[in-house]
Amino acid sequence: MDYNILLIGFMGTGKTTVSKCLSRDMNLTEVDMDKYIVEHEHKAITDIFEEYGEEYFRKIETECLMEIQKEKGKIVSCGGGAVLKDENVKYMKDGGVIVLLTATPKTVYERVKDGNDRPILNGNMNVEYIEKLMNKRKSRYLEVADLVIETDGKKPHAISKEIIDRIDKLAKNS
Repeated sequence: MDYNILLIGFMGTGKTTVSKCLSRDMNLTEVDMDKYIVEHEHKAITDIFEEYGEEYFRKIETECLMEIQKEKGKIVSCGGGAVLKDENVKYMKDGGVIVLLTATPKTVYERVKDGNDRPILNGNMNVEYIEKLMNKRKSRYLEVADLVIETDGKKPHAISKEIIDRIDKLAKNS
C-alpha cells in the first residue's frame, strides 16, 4: 500500500480501538500517535501538558507525524487535535487517506468519563463541555477528512469493514 490511513476525530470517537481492528483486518502496522509521543518524550501526555504546555505538545506532535509519514502502509490513530495545525494536515494529506470518526457528545462522554488521561477535559468532564469542544472542531474535521464514518452503536470490526469498503470505492473512483 503506497499510502497511510489516518484516523482523526474527537477523543472518544474510537480512533485507537478502530485502528487496532483495522490493522488486524488489513494486516498493516498500527501506530497510535499518542503512544508514539509518549515513547518519544519518555513522559505521559498529561505530564507533557503540565510541564511544557499545549504549544510544546503540538510541536512534538508535528515532529512525530512527520516521522510517521516517512513510511507508507500504516494505520495511524491521530490525536484529537492533530488536524488543528495546517502543517499537520499537509503531512497527513501527503501520502495519506484521512478518515474522520464521529460520535455524539453523549457517546464520547460515556467512553471517556472514567479516564483521567484527557488533559483537555480536566475539570470539565461533562456532556455539555464535550459538545462545546466538539462543535469548535467540527468544521475543521469535516474540512480535512476524505471519509466520514459514524461510530455510534457500531462494533469496531463493523467500523473497520466500513472503512475498508469506503477506501476501496475511493481508490476505484480515482
